This record gives sequence, structure tokens and C-alpha cells, in this order.
Amino acid sequence: MGNSIKIKWGIIGLGKIANQFAKELQLVKSAELCAVASRNLDKAQEFANLFQCPKAYGSYEELFQDESVDILYIATPHDSHAELTIKALQNNKHVLCEKPIALHYQDALQMIKTAKECNKFFMEAFWTRFNPSVREALYHVQNGVIGDVKYLNADFAFAVEDLEGNRMTDTKLGGGSLMDVGVYPLFLAYLMMGIPKEIVAKSNFHSTGADLQTSIILQYETAQAILHSSFLSSSNLKASISGTQGRINLNSPWYMTESYTLIQDDHKEKIKRPTLGKGYTYEIEECHTCIRGKEIESQLWSHQNSLDLISIVDEVRKQIGLVYL
Repeated sequence: MGNSIKIKWGIIGLGKIANQFAKELQLVKSAELCAVASRNLDKAQEFANLFQCPKAYGSYEELFQDESVDILYIATPHDSHAELTIKALQNNKHVLCEKPIALHYQDALQMIKTAKECNKFFMEAFWTRFNPSVREALYHVQNGVIGDVKYLNADFAFAVEDLEGNRMTDTKLGGGSLMDVGVYPLFLAYLMMGIPKEIVAKSNFHSTGADLQTSIILQYETAQAILHSSFLSSSNLKASISGTQGRINLNSPWYMTESYTLIQDDHKEKIKRPTLGKGYTYEIEECHTCIRGKEIESQLWSHQNSLDLISIVDEVRKQIGLVYL
């Protein structure tokens, strides 16, 4: 597949995040949106019209069968990620699946096993991993620019006006702040510091059993991370990584930041790294690179990375007593 040939995308699940993703696909020259699917044909048609997409399907099955599609972006609610990813892979499609990869570790394992069996590229859509500032911050950490990391602090919180009858509080759909936004701070701590030795987590809950706010301490051998997610109040959306010789602040909103601040002694430097679009463009380009290189996983966000992260999330869930129906 030469670089001049466009990689043809299909999108399943046409909500808010799919809308944003489709906009970003238009910014990537080597990408082409060629088919979308919803359980509602009118909705699919409307979405297709909005993005000049030639094909709209009223069922996911029809999109799985479309042989012109190279890769599927799965943007349905969390509970269906595993089932739809596995079906897509078995239908000879590469897959970029929205995070969190699945609701349970075992499901994630099955998805990865299927990707290997089908020899198809599969990645969890952790777009923040490919953000230029986050990549640079990790490079600084790995090269000892701020010394040994001792503390990381990150949050992702916003006030949701109406939590009743909402996908965000529906435990059947994997609702709750942990799965929706708490995975971001957990991801950052894992990326910068690895797997913790111990996890302590507490939550406040909605009447449905979904967590409305969750605070987490990750205990490492000689370091700690303090993380927070919430639907009840907004936060600064900043993240800081503190080492023995300095610190890095990922400026707000840190998960899609366009700058970071490097602080060493009295020296403070703000480094700007503007993103193309909101930044989904970088994970799209990573998918293309891997597909062209006949890779079934990314080296930047590997299958093992996804498994490590979901094992941390599973432990948090166990600690807070969050159960998916």
C-alpha cells in the first residue's frame, strides 16, 4: 500500500465523539471516510451527508461486510466495544476502538487474541498518547530531565447538568466517571510511572450505582500519584509530573494540551506544541503508519499497554465497589 493510496475508514456508533473524529479525519490527507453505520438509517444518512461520506448503513453488520473499508473506528458505548471489535476483526477489518478498550480485562484479552489470529491491526484509541506535548513530556521523563519522578497529579472533572437517565450514569453501558474520564489520569500515571505497587480508591455514587466522583492514590516503590475524576464539579484540568530535579506541567486541558511548562530550579520555560485539529489526527496517522508497515499493534500504545491500563482500572473498580450490570 503506497503512501499515495488513501486508507479508507468506516465509523460505527455516530454520537458526539464520532462527530469530532470524522472532522479530524478530514484533516488527514491520507484518510478517507467511506462508510458509516448506525442502528438508525436516518441518523447514519444524516451523519454521512454532514461529512460527504458516500455510504450510510442502518446496521453494523452491513458495514462489517463492506469490503472497501480498511479500518473501522468503533465509537459506541463502552459495553459493546469488545463484541463489535471482535466482529470487525473477524470480518477482515483493522480496528481503532474508542477507550476504554473494554469493561473487563478478560474482554480486552479476547480482543487482542482475535487481532493476532486475524492478523489485523488493532489499537485502543488513547489519543492523548499521541499528543505532541505528552510525547515530549514522556521523552523528558525517560531521559532524566526532571530527575526521578516522585509525584504525579492529574484530574479530569466537569459538572454534568442532568445526570438522570443519562448514558454517563447507566451501569449497563459502563457509565460512571471512572470509565468515562478517570481513565485519562490513570493513563498518564501509567505512561509516566508504570504499574503501581498498590492502589487506594474511594468514590461517591449515583443512585444507579455509577461513580460520580472518584479519587485515587497510586503507591509506587518510591513515588505516588494522586488522581481524580468527577461529573459533579469542574477542575483545572492540569497535570503535573514532579521529579527530584524539576517538574513538567501539562497545561490545561492537559489531555489535549497545546503546550507544557518545564520548570528546573528558578528556570521556567513554556513550550508550545500546537496540535492539528484537537489531536485525534495523530492517532489516525499512527494507525496508517502501522497498517502500511503491516503491524498489528502500535509501539507507542501497544496491546500490552492497554492490558496494563485495564488491569489498573479493574483494581480501582474493585476497590470502589463499582459493578456493571
